[in-house]
Amino acid sequence: MVANFEGGTLSSDGGLILLGEVERQRRIIDRFAECFIDHRDPEALEHSVADLVAQRIYGLALGYEDVNDHDDLRLDPLLATVVGKADPTGSARRCERDRGKALAGKSTLNRLEGGVGTDPARDTYKRVGLDEAEVEGLFVELFLEAIDEAPEQIVIDLDATDDPLHGQQEGRFFHGYYGCYCYMPLYIFCGQHLLCAKLRRSNIDASAGVLDEVERIVAQIRQQWPQTRIILRADSGFARDTLMSWCEANDADYVFGLARNARLEPAIEQELAEAKKRSESSGTAFRIFKDFTHRTLDSWSRTRRVVAKAEHLPAGRNPRFVVTSLSKEQIVAAELYEDLYCARGDMENRIKEQQLGLFADRTSAQLMAVNQLRLWFSSVAYVLMAELRRLGLAGTVLERAQCDTMRLKLLKIGARIRVTSRRVWVMLSSAYPRKSVFLQAFHQLQPSRGSPA
Repeated sequence: MVANFEGGTLSSDGGLILLGEVERQRRIIDRFAECFIDHRDPEALEHSVADLVAQRIYGLALGYEDVNDHDDLRLDPLLATVVGKADPTGSARRCERDRGKALAGKSTLNRLEGGVGTDPARDTYKRVGLDEAEVEGLFVELFLEAIDEAPEQIVIDLDATDDPLHGQQEGRFFHGYYGCYCYMPLYIFCGQHLLCAKLRRSNIDASAGVLDEVERIVAQIRQQWPQTRIILRADSGFARDTLMSWCEANDADYVFGLARNARLEPAIEQELAEAKKRSESSGTAFRIFKDFTHRTLDSWSRTRRVVAKAEHLPAGRNPRFVVTSLSKEQIVAAELYEDLYCARGDMENRIKEQQLGLFADRTSAQLMAVNQLRLWFSSVAYVLMAELRRLGLAGTVLERAQCDTMRLKLLKIGARIRVTSRRVWVMLSSAYPRKSVFLQAFHQLQPSRGSPA
């Protein structure tokens, strides 16, 4: 074996061209970049906001979580090509020290992030602002465009999670349940489609601010799909009278978990006893469902339908409750709990994809506004990867793969890069074992462009 560094210009991210095809078809990054407000002098620029945003998001999708990584990535002509640089080798850069580096370095990208929450008129270096309302609306727009026809019904999942902090970030608080200093971001999904990623302090109720987000999202959806039935689904942290009352007054349904308490458990004592008897007789878990109406002593404004699961496991009793606006005629108790409510668990996978696979927890900046932008960078990277899965991988063995699996099996491919005056040649590894999946995804991502060369 003889090893040297004479292989020429190589990239470990040859599969990036798939993400480039997704972006060409959906314009996800480009539209996100339009939400930024650039106060810089156009005559002095070499990197547009669109280029900087694309570089940062593609980096996250490829597994490069920090802006520090881009001091090496700026040398990659493949990344520069997909970002849209006309000179992917950087040979025509103005400053001699930048020649050979087509993309921006860590300092320029840091100024892009740091400009959020500052006054561009006063800060000489941080002169790029952000229209947050435009960003929030964009996620819903992308969801609506991804569905060809208005569905009869959609289920919108709400959930909060912890984002541990290890510094003195603005808005940090100690959370007793999670046992650490953290933020508590709010996520809203519809299936695999991200609708909202909102960074919040952790000294609040899990449902704090959710009504504002739900009102905004539902209004935007109904503007395009006025006849679609909307169901909100969440755990017991969101079973609040204000949210349930809003749903009841605005023709939306809900299925929320309901925390066990001293008034609910006695209501199913007989069912729990029967479940225990059956479980001990069979040696397996046994469950009985009960339907009844319930009203709290003072926190609810009305009586509501509650479905209880009286379950006994080999380890002991396991009662569970949900509250819903759906009637018995619309859905029976067992189906409501097992098929509708329990499907809420899949949202945990979507949050995991963002938090772990796309680095949504890299909120180490001092200002909370900057950390919110970092969360949105991760969110856009998630949308890009989810669209690759939806559009490119349908019908393949990877059609249900998570983001880190897609990265490992489709994006991290060795490639030789050759730049000529007319083309950028990307020669992928001959030993790549998933060539058929890659080609199928590539063709499915360009249905109107015919067969590629």
